[in-house]
Amino acid sequence: MGGRDLTGDTAEALAVRFGDHLAHDRRRSPHTVRAYQATAHRFIGFMARHRGEAIGRYALLTIAPADLRGFLAARRSEGLGPSSAARELSAVRAFLKFAADDLGEQPQLPRTRAPKRPRTLPRPASPADAMALAEDAGEAATEPWIGARDLAVLLLLYGSGLRVAEAMSLTARVLPLGSTLRVVGKRSKPRVVPLIPAVREAIDAYVKQCPWPVRGSSPLFLGARGGPLNPDLVRRAAQAARRRLGLPDTLTPHALRHSFATHLLARGADLRSLQELLGHASLSSTQIYTGVDAARLLDVYRHAHPRA
Repeated sequence: MGGRDLTGDTAEALAVRFGDHLAHDRRRSPHTVRAYQATAHRFIGFMARHRGEAIGRYALLTIAPADLRGFLAARRSEGLGPSSAARELSAVRAFLKFAADDLGEQPQLPRTRAPKRPRTLPRPASPADAMALAEDAGEAATEPWIGARDLAVLLLLYGSGLRVAEAMSLTARVLPLGSTLRVVGKRSKPRVVPLIPAVREAIDAYVKQCPWPVRGSSPLFLGARGGPLNPDLVRRAAQAARRRLGLPDTLTPHALRHSFATHLLARGADLRSLQELLGHASLSSTQIYTGVDAARLLDVYRHAHPRA
């Protein structure tokens, strides 16, 4: 790197451009952009303390495996779990690759092993609990149209297996609803999901009651002031409902998606079809649901078999 100034152009400025790159060039979700950019800034701060000097963008080309291990050790000491630490490492690697590309250099990413992630099984809700959660959230809302909206959103997550962000990204162009719905998922990958009558009826009822115009390119699900619905409000409505009903904390809006997958698998859906419905990039992401179903069967066996 002969004679290059290692501190003249700040790495912090590069981290800002990294966020723009993720949002506009890679079309990552706002949540991913925020998380990856925050990791980039954390890593720069760690390296400045580690080396005792300001970090310029050229210094990012000199990162060694020991630097990454030190950063991960520091993050783990702050209470970061294995899965989160693995995501943190992935974000740092993406940032270092962007830094090399930005400088016109060949990326030479330092090798270090990611923390081993525990293989945890999603915890699905029973159909009765999923419906009770949605109905209670709808009944507890401050206004009837907001209750109709919350009911429609939660039923959509369970009935069609959507991620919360996918439901929030729907626009009024999906109206009038049919038996299927086209959804754009992670990395702008489109897929078609089923719409059962109960979900269609709930969405139609919400649209009829909504005091704001739901048409054209406006979001399908609107907030109290007519703007896009904040996904945190969906999570809070579900949290309040499960507390009132005495349901487990694991019954989150995202758990409704897990429940959708598990219940389909239990009724004979094959993994390849389930992969398409969930929008998973690889079949390995879908195969975890075989463990969920096996766990359910073992539980039934233990409670029902006379010699279990």
